[in-house]
Amino acid sequence: MVIKRREFLQIGSLASASMMMPKFLKAFETRNLVPEGNKVVVVVQFSGGNDGLNTVIPVTNDLYYKGRPKIGIGKDKALGLTTEVGLNPALEAFKGLYDEGSLSILNSVGYPNPDRSHFRSMDIWQSASDSDKYINTGWLGRYLDAQCKGCDKPTQALEIDDMLSLALKGDAQKGLAFKDPRRLYSSSNERFYKDINAAHHSSEETVDYLYKTMSATLSSADYIFEQSKLHPTSQAYPNTEMGKNLKTIASLIMSDINTKVYYVSLGSFDTHVNQEAQQKRLFTELNDAVKSFTGDLKKNNRFNDVLLMTFSEFGRRVVQNASDGTDHGTANNMFFISGGLKEKGILNDMPDLADLNDGDLKHKVDFKNVYATVLNKWLGSDDRKILGSQYDYLKFI
Repeated sequence: MVIKRREFLQIGSLASASMMMPKFLKAFETRNLVPEGNKVVVVVQFSGGNDGLNTVIPVTNDLYYKGRPKIGIGKDKALGLTTEVGLNPALEAFKGLYDEGSLSILNSVGYPNPDRSHFRSMDIWQSASDSDKYINTGWLGRYLDAQCKGCDKPTQALEIDDMLSLALKGDAQKGLAFKDPRRLYSSSNERFYKDINAAHHSSEETVDYLYKTMSATLSSADYIFEQSKLHPTSQAYPNTEMGKNLKTIASLIMSDINTKVYYVSLGSFDTHVNQEAQQKRLFTELNDAVKSFTGDLKKNNRFNDVLLMTFSEFGRRVVQNASDGTDHGTANNMFFISGGLKEKGILNDMPDLADLNDGDLKHKVDFKNVYATVLNKWLGSDDRKILGSQYDYLKFI
């Protein structure tokens, strides 16, 4: 059976969702026990541009309430962190993590000459490029390239989604995107895929690559599924998308898979209209899932080894719009959750609402400083090589 390029690209869900798996995931077939102390990063992407000012709230700042007479969150509703700062009321579990010293908040994170396009700004964050540069690899994909060059145990990255994000695409190595191990296992064991894989003969380079990645998927799906069942979590998780995704990640963290990076998204936070209800719904889903996830890690003595970090492609405008929402803005805040934080709480000053750039927040911290810190201090890698420049390290890990 000969499959032409056009026909192959039309195969279906396995081709579209699982073709991103590189050959290095064959290493899953060799089981290596992951000891306590193996550092893991879980990246949670807030897709759509989350409103940071209604996430970490300047509850004593008159300029905040003047600009947001309808959607500003009052001090009596916010979860108090300090006398001047509150947290969105839907993030009760984050407040608990803050109180116990397991949450850090970094304000005014962004980059010079910000772009307000969802797609372009997300590309900038995922590739770790300057706003005037275009890079077709991601910061975590280049991490895989650097870690897997000449090593006997390649480093893996998994995204819990149907499509692989730019962040996990390297030049030579790529992460694997799948929604859940059982579905990947079921798809990979369909006779159709095994037949076309067995019948392939070398031909066009692009088709050969697609066959090779499919072959890697078939050889690894069984193992990933078995590992996901090896240490099934007994923790109760909410029956939401984020709850299911973090449950899958927790089960894999407890397994023998030597996966260093997990990536998951939540959204959409594009709250141009009726922001309060949308943000509350998303934050409630996030809060409940993270509460179960962190409880699970603590119970299994892995909380000190896992760093959960959040980001969004941009924040929102300081002043509300006419639809009880906010429009695309610039700088934003990031959360860091772990039992292994070295600097806790609110890491820097709140945004200066009296010093804006055309109505937008000015960034004070380049997000690439965060990436450099995570790559160097948590993952033990050469951040300068991966990011292409030397950036300042932060002190929270």
